[in-house]
Amino acid sequence: MSHPTPRTVAELTDAVLAGAHGPDPRDLTVTSAFWLYNTTRLAGGDVTYHNHYLLLRVGDAFGACSFEAGELSPEFCENASGHSLDKLLRHECAPVRTAALDAYLARARPHRDTDDAERVLLPAGTPEVRAEARDAAIAGLLDIAPGARVALIGVVNPLVAAIRERGGVCLPCDLNLRTTAWGEPVSDDMTEVLASADAVVATGMTLSNGTFDLILAHCVEHAVPLVVYAQSGSAVARAFLGAGVTGLNAEPFTFSQFSADPTPMYRYRAGLASNGAGA
Repeated sequence: MSHPTPRTVAELTDAVLAGAHGPDPRDLTVTSAFWLYNTTRLAGGDVTYHNHYLLLRVGDAFGACSFEAGELSPEFCENASGHSLDKLLRHECAPVRTAALDAYLARARPHRDTDDAERVLLPAGTPEVRAEARDAAIAGLLDIAPGARVALIGVVNPLVAAIRERGGVCLPCDLNLRTTAWGEPVSDDMTEVLASADAVVATGMTLSNGTFDLILAHCVEHAVPLVVYAQSGSAVARAFLGAGVTGLNAEPFTFSQFSADPTPMYRYRAGLASNGAGA
């Protein structure tokens, strides 16, 4: 089934609420809600990553969104189970809306059932082994010439290394990190790195913090390739394949950092995606 191509997250949400992507959201209920906080410091590193997640389970699918500290309290989950998705898609909090939209789209079309995704199995092992494998898979979606400038919006040090290994020059941007593991400055000005970029790699968290639409519009206007690596909103980002997103590394829950066993990711390329691939 083909769907109208969205230009913004709000347009996609409106289409879902109107029933354009499958079942009526009023008929889908959250069975479980999770508020998660974890910290990670990879071996040999001096950076501690602080991650907050909201997870909403709807039947056999999970919707996920990462958010900034203090943006959503654990008490949200107290009454979230039992709510219909149409209510949460209209919630005042952007991470809640994003997780609900992700749950809906993942329920309507699970990553595991798609024909246009390449399933990549992360190996069993330590966080370092799994992070390196994940970030190599993300960088593998980049088709860049040696010396190409790659804006990395949402910095993970192994991904910086993976971009370099493919011959790219990394332009790191993050609201929370000031330097990379190698001491290079990290910009907090997204427009600065976008203006210089030949390609863009962005985290799925941009879906909920209000920057995804801006990144997408820039990449469409300037014909710049955009690769999204998404734990947050992986099924949401999929809806924009061929409409500004050229590649997607989708990692639905269970995320790599929450398991030492093999777990799947799904790589999409715009040329292989069906129209409106976020169904």
